[in-house]
Amino acid sequence: MSTVGKVIKCKAAIAWEAGSLFSIEEVEVAPPKEHEIRVKIVATGVCRSDAHAISPSFKEGLFPVILGHEGAGIVESTGPGVTKFKPGDKVIPLYMPQCGQCKFCLSPKTNLCEKISKIKTAISDQDLMPDGTSRFTCKGKQIYHFMGTSTFSEYTVVAETSLVKIDDAAPLEKVCLIGCGFSTGYGAAINTAKVEPGSTCAVFGLGGVGLSAVMGCKVSGASRIFAIDINKDKFSLAKELGATDCLNPQDFKKPIQEVITEMNDGGVDFAIECIGNIAVMNAALECTTVGWGTCVIVGVAVGGQTIAVSPMQLIMGKKINATFFGGWKSIDSVPKLVSDYMAKKFNLDALVTYTLPFEKINKAFDLMCEGKSTRTVLVF
Repeated sequence: MSTVGKVIKCKAAIAWEAGSLFSIEEVEVAPPKEHEIRVKIVATGVCRSDAHAISPSFKEGLFPVILGHEGAGIVESTGPGVTKFKPGDKVIPLYMPQCGQCKFCLSPKTNLCEKISKIKTAISDQDLMPDGTSRFTCKGKQIYHFMGTSTFSEYTVVAETSLVKIDDAAPLEKVCLIGCGFSTGYGAAINTAKVEPGSTCAVFGLGGVGLSAVMGCKVSGASRIFAIDINKDKFSLAKELGATDCLNPQDFKKPIQEVITEMNDGGVDFAIECIGNIAVMNAALECTTVGWGTCVIVGVAVGGQTIAVSPMQLIMGKKINATFFGGWKSIDSVPKLVSDYMAKKFNLDALVTYTLPFEKINKAFDLMCEGKSTRTVLVF
């Protein structure tokens, strides 16, 4: 029986309040409106940004909400005015939209788009659809969307500018990681840092994003890649993916930035921070060489914390930058990244530690927070 134009009842993980576990509930998902698409999510990764969003430290969060922003699925139906998608298309929802018309999309200088909620409101990732309403209802209550994607639901509704069609042969339980973690880390090295052949790099944090940054440094031709983490269990995979030196800060009496500086003739050319810890961000900047060292911030710090940067560091030639979705213009780049994966240009499979049924979502977050998984993928 066709579901087109009808409300769909399905399962979703709802965060009812900050600091709570996810609750698997039956939700009602309304049909897509103009320039919207309803997508059946097949697989979704679990990202630390989702954990941040329900942290009590995340002051702007709106509840109840359906989180999730690293998914892949199949188009179920389209709303009026949609011409680029049809039912059955394999797709990846995009938390970084690309409208193709705003001043940001028209500029090669950024991958931002005015459709992203943070540019419009500067308030929260937990939001509503562009018309100010939700497509989700549970127990008679309106449920907020998240980052324009809400992939922790068997069905979700996204705007046309926040979706991209991909190769029909792509395995959705793997390429869902291109929706966030992989693209962010890989792009941080390639697009934002612009790692050069023969250069030296340091990557702080060896989760899915950090290991993707290691891959980006490797493919860019870096001659030496320091991989830093306090969990030594991550070192073997880091070396498999391209790291040359693995360092645990707890093994040294000196600050890790001093260790790296001494090991590499005054510091590395590029440092990429993938944790979201203010002290580590400062360490990443400090381990870069004077003259031209570049530090790229990927991690998101919660609670309104700020980085203390000495003007003298900048005067001496060090640079600090940050990246959002790895600098990729999403609709242009995601299909190409999927094609590169299909052509075995990078090892996406290595990032998937566990594949679990969707109902195990709280277990997946436990594994992430305990440092026991690089990425856990949930499948419906």
